[in-house]
Amino acid sequence: MALLTFHSPPALGVPPRMLGMWSLLLLWGLGTPCQGLLEKVGTLARIDKDELGKAIQNSLVGGPILQNVLGTVTSVNQGLLGSGGLLGGGGLLSYGGVFGVVEELSGLKIEELTLPKVSLKLLPGFGVQLSLHTKVGLHGSGPLGGLLQLAAEVNVSSRVALGVSSRGTPILVLKRCSTMLGHISLLSGLLPAPLFGVVEQTLFKVLPGLLCPMVDSVLGVVNELLGTVLSLVPLGALGSVEFTLATLPLISNQYIELDINPIVKSVAGDVIDFPKPPKPIKVPPKEDHTSQVVVPLPLFSTVFGLLQTNSALDIDITRELVPSNVPLTTTDLAALVPEALGKLPPGQQLLLSVRVKEAPSVTLQNGKATISIPANIHVLSYPPKGTPEALFELKAVLTLNAQLAPSVTKLHLSLSLERLSVKLASSFAHAFDASRLEEWLSDVVRVAYVPKLNVDLDVGIPLPKVLNVSFANAALKIIENAVVLTVVS
Repeated sequence: MALLTFHSPPALGVPPRMLGMWSLLLLWGLGTPCQGLLEKVGTLARIDKDELGKAIQNSLVGGPILQNVLGTVTSVNQGLLGSGGLLGGGGLLSYGGVFGVVEELSGLKIEELTLPKVSLKLLPGFGVQLSLHTKVGLHGSGPLGGLLQLAAEVNVSSRVALGVSSRGTPILVLKRCSTMLGHISLLSGLLPAPLFGVVEQTLFKVLPGLLCPMVDSVLGVVNELLGTVLSLVPLGALGSVEFTLATLPLISNQYIELDINPIVKSVAGDVIDFPKPPKPIKVPPKEDHTSQVVVPLPLFSTVFGLLQTNSALDIDITRELVPSNVPLTTTDLAALVPEALGKLPPGQQLLLSVRVKEAPSVTLQNGKATISIPANIHVLSYPPKGTPEALFELKAVLTLNAQLAPSVTKLHLSLSLERLSVKLASSFAHAFDASRLEEWLSDVVRVAYVPKLNVDLDVGIPLPKVLNVSFANAALKIIENAVVLTVVS
C-alpha cells in the first residue's frame, strides 16, 4: 500500500461538556473539483457528502461493530478495574494505594452504546470532518454494594490519511485517535465523590483503546465500499469493462469527485482504445444533496465499436425473419425497380445481406442520442433449391434513435429507426434510382434488423459502482457528448 500523508490543520477545540462527538478528519486530497469542462474520456462520478454519511451510518447499523465494543471494559474481578487492574492487588488504588477500600468496585463494563448520529463537513481541497454523536452506558458493582449504572458522553477525535492500495483503490488509514469525556451521569447506585473522579480518570485511559478500534472498523467497511470502484463488468460475448481510479479523489464543499477510467477489453483480452472526444464536455453543476455520474460519448462509441468488430451488427435477412405483410420477393422488387431484375423470373424469395464494415457513430446532444450505422446491403435472389444470385449492392446509412434508461449497473439502450438512406453501389443488371427502395427497406429493417440490434445491446453501457449509490431511478439528461445521471441522496 502506498500511503499519501498530508499536513493536518491544528486540532479543533471541543467544549468538554458538549454532546459526545467523534471528530474524524479524512484527508482525501489537495485538489478541488474542476468546474465546467471535462476533457478526459473517463466516467466522472460526483458523490454527495450525504452518501458518505450514509455509508458510515450503515456500517454502524448493519454490522457487528457496536456489539464488539460491549462488555470490554472489565469483567468481574478482572481487567483494568478488577483485582488485577488499577483497583486490584498492587494496582494504583489497591490496598497498598490511597483508596484500598474500593477494590469492590469491579466488573465495570459497557452495556450500552447509543447508535452514533453521523454528520460531516467536507473541507474543500483537504478532507472531511466527520462527527459521530454517542453515549456510553456502563454497569458494574458499586463499592457499597448493589448495581452501579453510569452514562458517559464521549468525544473521540481521529485523524485519517488517504492512501492508495496496491489494487489502485482509495483507502482510509487511521493515523491518530484520542477521546475526550463529556458529561458523566450516575443513573443508579452509590458512588462517593472521591471515587467519581477515579472512574472518570479510568474511563479517560480505557475508552481510547475501546472506541478507536471501532473507528478503524468503520473505516474498514467504508474502504470495502470504496474498493468497489475497481470492478470488472462483463459485456457478454463482446468483452468486458474494467473500472479503475484515474486520479486521487477531489473534494468540494458538497461532494467528492472521482475520475474513473473505464478500460474496455475485447473477449480476447485486448485493450480497446477510446476514440478521442470531439471537444471537452461542459459538465453541468451538481445541486446540493444529489449525486451525479457523467457517462462520456467515447464509452458509447467504444461499445458500438465492439459490436461492429464482433460482427454483431451483421445480419442475413430472409423470409423467416419478416412477417408475411412485409414483401420480400422478386415480384415485390419488380414493382419498385424493375430494371434491377434483368431476366430474373418473378416470385423468387430475396436475401438481404447486411454487413457493417465501419464502426457506427454516436451523437449525444440536445437531449437526443442518435446512432448512425453505415452498412453495405447485398440483395440476392434466394431460390428454394439452388445458389443465391446477386442482384445489386447498396450503400446505406441507418439513422437510429436511442432511448436510454438507467438501472443499478448500466444504461439500457433501445433503438428505433428514424430514417434510412441508400445509394446504388453496383448492379448486375441495369443502374436505377436506389432511393425508390428506401421505404421498402425501412419496413424490412424495422421488423428484422432493429430487434436484433436491441438484443445485442442488452449489454448496455456499464456504470461504475461507488459507495453503493444506486442510479436506477436517476434523472437522465443528454448533453453535448455525454449523458448525466442525477439521483437525490
